[in-house]
Amino acid sequence: MKNLYPVGIQSFDKIRERGYVYIDKTDIIYQLANTNKYYFLSRPRRFGKSLLISTLEAYFEGKKELFKGLAMEKLEKNWTEYPVLHLDLNNQKYDSKESLDNILDNALCRWEESYGSTPKGKDLSLRFGEIIRHAAERTGKDVVILIDEYDKPILQAIGNEGLITEYRNTLKAFYGTMKSCDRYIRFALLTGVTKFSKVSVFSDLNNLMDISLSNRFADICGITEKELYTNFKYDIAELAEKNNLSADEAYRQLKEWYDGYHFVEDGNDIYNPFSILNTFAEMKFGNYWFETGTPTFLVELLKHVKYNLHRLTNEMATSDSLGGIESMYMNPIPILYQSGYLTIKGYDKEFRTYKLGFPNKEVEEGFTRFLLPYYASLESGNPSFEIISFVQDVRNGEIDSFMLRLQSFFTDIPYVIVRELELHYQNVLFIVFKLLGFYTQVEYMTSNGRIDMIVKTDKYIYVIEFKLNGSAEDAIKQINEKGYASPFSSDPRTLIKVGVNFNNEIKGIEKWIVE
Repeated sequence: MKNLYPVGIQSFDKIRERGYVYIDKTDIIYQLANTNKYYFLSRPRRFGKSLLISTLEAYFEGKKELFKGLAMEKLEKNWTEYPVLHLDLNNQKYDSKESLDNILDNALCRWEESYGSTPKGKDLSLRFGEIIRHAAERTGKDVVILIDEYDKPILQAIGNEGLITEYRNTLKAFYGTMKSCDRYIRFALLTGVTKFSKVSVFSDLNNLMDISLSNRFADICGITEKELYTNFKYDIAELAEKNNLSADEAYRQLKEWYDGYHFVEDGNDIYNPFSILNTFAEMKFGNYWFETGTPTFLVELLKHVKYNLHRLTNEMATSDSLGGIESMYMNPIPILYQSGYLTIKGYDKEFRTYKLGFPNKEVEEGFTRFLLPYYASLESGNPSFEIISFVQDVRNGEIDSFMLRLQSFFTDIPYVIVRELELHYQNVLFIVFKLLGFYTQVEYMTSNGRIDMIVKTDKYIYVIEFKLNGSAEDAIKQINEKGYASPFSSDPRTLIKVGVNFNNEIKGIEKWIVE
């Protein structure tokens, strides 16, 4: 029977009642709910945090019938109904201090009505504390607190330090109430994108257990390879048929496009659940997660810190540095990791550092395409047109056309970056050749020494050397003297050598020579 895909549906109740496909995580959820009291979980957007919160809400409300056939049905012996305070800060607009105050006030009014609590004054945190106490005393059960996307107000306010400060002060007092109400609380989970360890809103709530990098809960959101094979076997067969692929080819493409997330060293590969569900719903591959929105402030951060984009493919970070957003104006890596654009690719035990990189093709290609208009001058204003034209020029051996297009990318360079021209050249070239690499074979090194670029197509091999404030003649001479083309002497494809010189006075490509 064909699966029903819960695209955009984050309610556990609706998914179970209407027969949508559900990846059973309830064994992990049972462990989460019964081993500790206060938790924090960081995961990228659209990665299943809201569904996790909804599942916990149904569990703590004692809705046993919804868990029929799931692991939880056998694990839980005593189904107890607790008062649940569920606060969702996700789908709201935060553009003023009043907007956050109003949203919190609305939630408090709803809870006050449900549990008969009378507000004592207008202070939000005091009202929250009274609700927790009153709900516990009225029901005779400790309270469960579930806060989804706790940091959404702060993320929306990035770039407005005054508003961020207002939000932090409000949320610090509001969340801190839980610590003073500890004796009335059964369980609490806060989810978000940014980690709490260095975010000052949590300074009054320092008893949270951060499970973002925990082995025990690494698979609690997202889809593992085993879960993909178990739950979507027939869907993959249909996907293969509709895209003229074998089943093995369909598996490989799903892995290439959507797999690769790791939230702990040596953990399972995690597939992006939003992209997987959309792929099966549409029965075609696409940039589903990426197209839901990439904040422009991420690119502005990279440019602000003068970041070398080459590092995106092999970045390093400690577990401590991956927490919080306070340091993002000096180090954008934590927010790139937390947002899902980078993920853990390895771990160095000696130095206790994580190796980071793009998780998969969807993110790598999507983010690189997104970067292009922010770094290069596009005459057409259309990144897709420019990329297609580049690929066609290279495939057709039209190197002069390719170089003219590349040359145009360096026009209108703002004066402010004149002192960082070499980094700017490197970043633009990284983007261009990274994009080419999705359609051709691109290499950067030879055994005889450093080489700037090798591009291979079905008909051509390009050996390209770049110089800065030198000459195109010197670049060609280096290719020949260093024997950069020698490894391809027996290759039947046409060999094209290109020497290119960048000149700071004209802020771009001065000349190129083709052999």
